[in-house]
Amino acid sequence: MNRYRFAPSPTGHLHIGGARTALYNYLMAKKTGGKFILRIEDTDRERSTQEYIDSILKAMDWLGLSYDEGPYYQMERAPIHQEHLKKLLDEGKAYRCFCPAELLEQKRQAAMKEGRKPKYDGTCRGIPKDVAARDPRPYCIRFVSKDEGVTVVDDLIKGRVEFDNAELDDLVIARTDGTPTYNFVVVVDDVTMRVTHVFRGDDHLNNTPRQIQLYQAFDYPTPVFAHVPMILGADKSRLSKRHGATSVLAYQEQGYVPEAMLNYLVRLGWAHGDEEIFSLKDLEEKFDIADVGKSAAVFNPEKLLWLNGHWIRQYDPQKLLAATRPFLEARGLAIADETYAQRALAACQEKVKTLVELAELADFFFRDAVTVSDEARKKGLDEAGLQILRDILPELSKLRAWDHDAVAACLNGF
Repeated sequence: MNRYRFAPSPTGHLHIGGARTALYNYLMAKKTGGKFILRIEDTDRERSTQEYIDSILKAMDWLGLSYDEGPYYQMERAPIHQEHLKKLLDEGKAYRCFCPAELLEQKRQAAMKEGRKPKYDGTCRGIPKDVAARDPRPYCIRFVSKDEGVTVVDDLIKGRVEFDNAELDDLVIARTDGTPTYNFVVVVDDVTMRVTHVFRGDDHLNNTPRQIQLYQAFDYPTPVFAHVPMILGADKSRLSKRHGATSVLAYQEQGYVPEAMLNYLVRLGWAHGDEEIFSLKDLEEKFDIADVGKSAAVFNPEKLLWLNGHWIRQYDPQKLLAATRPFLEARGLAIADETYAQRALAACQEKVKTLVELAELADFFFRDAVTVSDEARKKGLDEAGLQILRDILPELSKLRAWDHDAVAACLNGF
């Protein structure tokens, strides 16, 4: 069975790029009858917070990306990581390195002056295991990387990518305080969770040859990789806060709906003919990671806004009220009659692109009295308009039924 994982770090809110990665993994799991796993990579003790964990889980729930397993927490798996560190040491696939940071920095500076790529020179690689085990000095643990040949990444998006092993030094897999490093724990968790497919951002591509060698050291089949191109802002620089909101929940707060967000995210780098509109169910059948383009996608907030308006217009009255209720309540509006509220929102549904706009436009339906400032009155209603209202008021007063059809017929016949 195919097993896909989404592994965010809780050092921030779930952003647009991460949500797209989660969506791609989710869709391929659905398409292939596989499992979708959520793993929280919380080993960055200084930056990981419960607030961000809760935010990520809330965003996943809002998007409707349900996972089959998890959430697993990397910090809770520390005994498993230590067990695998010991395994590599015992098998001679890793070694203790006693080189102090000052010496490593001197070697790095010397290599740069000589025009060489800074790389650990393997000083401690040859120390016998029993000798190293008795040495009282502080040490980190390094993985014995391959010195010759190439490590190949057969990527579903990038194609075949080769890395010269001579360019890869012996990776530090545990720090001097004993804590394992990111590249190591990622592989151990993939191995022990039996992950078969790794789809992630292409900023991880350079980590991949090191991780492949670690998979091989554990005699684990190399997962299928797909490295998704990054998302750019309109100025073609990497998407960031200066381009507007980047977190998923920020868009929720601005009145976007999950259907629009998912529809837009999947189209950032993927196409299915000329089709623009996709529901999550559609995507579970049509999406294929192999069809994602190699080039970076440009984030277009106007297109997302257009899609949001489209999806809001697809909501039935009950769903529309449920989605808009928080925004109405934020304006201090109480809903006494749900049927009335549904009709009021439906009357405004075609005119808006966000739920915030909908709550604002429908505001007067939920107030006993509407006050209009002099400035607004002058801007929106001149003397000619007032005269029209005076003339039509008697006709409206004659209506026996005060409903949409009756009022519309009266106005159209005036």
